Amino acid sequence: MRGKAASGAGGQTAGEAEGSARAPRLERGRGALGPALELVHTGRAPTRAVLTAELGVTRATAGAVAAELEALGLIRIDAKPSAAAGSQGRPSHRLSVAEDGPVALAAQVHADGYRAALVGLGGRIVATTPGCEIIDPDPAQVLGSVVEAGARLLRETGRHCVGAGLAVPSAVAEPDGTALNPLHLAWPAGSPVREIFAERVREAGIGRPAFAANDVNLAALAEHRHGAGRGARDLLCVATGHRGVGGALVLDGRLHTGSSGLALEVGHLTVNPEGRPCYCGSRGCLDVETDPLALLDAAGREPGPDGSLLQQARDLIAGSLDDPKVRMATEALIDRLGLGLAGLVNILNPDRIILGGLHRALLDADPDRLRAVVADRSLWGRSGGVPILACTLDHNSLVGAAELAWQPVLDDPLSALGLA
Repeated sequence: MRGKAASGAGGQTAGEAEGSARAPRLERGRGALGPALELVHTGRAPTRAVLTAELGVTRATAGAVAAELEALGLIRIDAKPSAAAGSQGRPSHRLSVAEDGPVALAAQVHADGYRAALVGLGGRIVATTPGCEIIDPDPAQVLGSVVEAGARLLRETGRHCVGAGLAVPSAVAEPDGTALNPLHLAWPAGSPVREIFAERVREAGIGRPAFAANDVNLAALAEHRHGAGRGARDLLCVATGHRGVGGALVLDGRLHTGSSGLALEVGHLTVNPEGRPCYCGSRGCLDVETDPLALLDAAGREPGPDGSLLQQARDLIAGSLDDPKVRMATEALIDRLGLGLAGLVNILNPDRIILGGLHRALLDADPDRLRAVVADRSLWGRSGGVPILACTLDHNSLVGAAELAWQPVLDDPLSALGLA
């Protein structure tokens, strides 16, 4: 696809004429590289026949596009797939992401530690570091450590890196990339996390673009492309991780971040006017009424020294629901979560809700109760119901952070890989 016809003296040669005749078709094929890669990346084009239909091009063009992506080391083409039982005709070539292809460096920081990973196309985690459980109040120190952990993974695996992405438990303002309210990290408000992260990536010898965004936004992006949100048009994600509650909205396949990256701060919806004081200065916010610390407190349990708050809360629900106090605490959190979700349904009218972190455990504990609260308190819930599902990806914020780094490649593979 990247050939040139030889030129000669005098008039237009036969090769030039052929090249001119082909130019529009080849240009269209080259422009289809990004859309084709995204279709394979998200699993929406498992075969060349589906790719042809989704791109709206000829079989020859789809074949050339797929061959180019394979030559770039991004996808694999199975030219001799076995036919499904009962099928007729020759089966179409199967397409999959290259398991030994490039990776993105993904990093996540949360209240109980940080983790680095290498993530390939298709949202597949190739390698990950053990989670660290110590968070320094200096963001530069923490981000330096997590980038170095990721750089070690790159050296150990020998993989080519396309870029780096960071997930943080804070709203990240655009366009400057500052963490406005890293309340659970004890970092200064307005910390320039994207700038610091990019500097640490450069210092580690990774000469690739670096990005940063809110962790729940990134979890929603990953779930929409690879998990429980796949196929949804208007997807609402609400999750509580190690501390606090976050939300995200995907509209027509794109994250809705508002005018400056601060949309969907759902943690500060009031669900219990007489409830706990919130870090934002209000009282009874979803952020402090449905997070792991709220569950432990409502159940009369002190946080232990071992394991994250999230894991302690999950373990409590999984192993102690026969304890009346734990059951009452779980039901109280389900009711408050349902109240918050109902308000969001009334405003946003999503076609699917996915829940992550402790909220996933609350859904699993009593799905009927949660769905009934949402239906009873929302207009649209009464009329038809909104599917409420659990997030399905492990480390979805890490996978979402990698999506940030993969996006330039999905937009223009040749330019992003330095081959244009």
